[in-house]
Amino acid sequence: MNNIVQISRPRSALLLLLIMISPLASAALVLDPSHGGGAAWELDRCAACHPLRFIHLGDPGVYAIVGQEGYATCYSCHGTNGGEEKPPVCVDCHNSGALPGAPALDGTHSHNFNDTESGLGDDACVACHAASDMDGRFTPEIDLTKLPDANGKLTPSHSITEFCLRCHNRGHQVPGYEIKAESRYDPLVAMEDNYRFIDYHGLRHGSGKRLYYGLRKGYRYAAWVECTDCHAMHGTNNPSLLIDRSGKGVARLEAQFRDKDWPVDISEGNYAQLCVLCHQMKSPVDAADNDTGNGLAGIHRVTGDCRPCHSHGQAIQAGL
Repeated sequence: MNNIVQISRPRSALLLLLIMISPLASAALVLDPSHGGGAAWELDRCAACHPLRFIHLGDPGVYAIVGQEGYATCYSCHGTNGGEEKPPVCVDCHNSGALPGAPALDGTHSHNFNDTESGLGDDACVACHAASDMDGRFTPEIDLTKLPDANGKLTPSHSITEFCLRCHNRGHQVPGYEIKAESRYDPLVAMEDNYRFIDYHGLRHGSGKRLYYGLRKGYRYAAWVECTDCHAMHGTNNPSLLIDRSGKGVARLEAQFRDKDWPVDISEGNYAQLCVLCHQMKSPVDAADNDTGNGLAGIHRVTGDCRPCHSHGQAIQAGL
């Protein structure tokens, strides 16, 4: 940074005190020209006002990372304070060692945009989270990148699913992130229509009165299902980015049940261990008492291929 403001020792001490007691000091916000009342904007030495031993003192997890990494990663969360822009280094902190579970990155598959099993890099993080305000609370309208909507306008997404559908559609995919579909009905591009008009896991809801009805606590037939309830963007061992344990999705489930981290293993078209996380028949029929293999029961025909009757969209039966 070229324009460095020199701060005298008394003023520096006062500024440090104000920063430490400010309500904003505890939130990991991207810095703007109001930083330090304007006096700290464009300063290039974090250490001038923020002693390392005090940074994120109230958050043991982040505090340990700061103690190890020093000031090198400050700009990735807080911006460059008016200086030259730099590519963020998200994975220096967001990895299975430093911040396990924030997010869960384990697994051989991830939404890395390069069709490999190389894991997520900083560029993949920024593709979806370029606009995050880094305040520790996930808000789709703020923390997800403003991608072009169906009208080509950069508007905020009001839900995770709305964000996903900015790319996963047939007619208005995001430039630079075009999807190569196997056919017009490939779920990768058909999802916008499926979700809005066909898929009973989308905006159109099941009645809850059919033969196999019954949901676990937290889910109800009058509520939609987010894409991330079943799909793990950051890491999974299952194909199609389907979650490999309950802790990576099914967000509406009661926490006490979800946090048992029920495993999900999907192979050869058998999705029973995924479906049983949310579905539990009220009146078990068709061998619904059989364990799906992960300790849970409640759905019919727990062995074999589910796809002849169930797909992303209405097939033989009403519903998914």
